[in-house]
Amino acid sequence: MTESGKQSDANIDRRPTIMTLEEVAKYLRVHKSTVYRMAREGTIPSTKVANQWRFKKARIDQWLLEREDEDGFEI
Repeated sequence: MTESGKQSDANIDRRPTIMTLEEVAKYLRVHKSTVYRMAREGTIPSTKVANQWRFKKARIDQWLLEREDEDGFEI
């Protein structure tokens, strides 16, 4: 933030911070039903809002990094 309390255009992330199931599926390049199953089972960090799954992008990114460490998978 600048001294005036406003963010400069260069610092604004254009991607949503809260993602829908469809957005997460596209982001992870998997089918929507896979993300739905993972959310239902608690495998992927998620929450329900008004009976719809929502995902924080920062939590998804952290989850990916943790899986990278566990599986030896590089993103």
